[in-house]
Amino acid sequence: MNPTKRNYRATFILDNRGKEDSVEQIIDGVKKEIAAVQGDVTAVENLGRKEFVRVTDRSFPGGTYVQIAFSAPQEGPAQLRERLRLNNSVYRTFVESV
Repeated sequence: MNPTKRNYRATFILDNRGKEDSVEQIIDGVKKEIAAVQGDVTAVENLGRKEFVRVTDRSFPGGTYVQIAFSAPQEGPAQLRERLRLNNSVYRTFVESV
């Protein structure tokens, strides 16, 4: 049975402080996680580094923002958030249906 896929746009704030991974390597890792939840990436847009309006951690005043458009089954975004929860290279995740 082939589940119906929906279109989503996810915004990620990446944290590569003290890591050897480049932003592109972290993005590739996120794309692999999307594929692991039966998702298909359609577009990737690196929005660049931006400073936070409200800084919660003084040692991390800003991060790299990336938007990824993908299609996945209905339970895909919840599974993706759970898979990325323990990934310390992804600081925040926001997934919206489009």
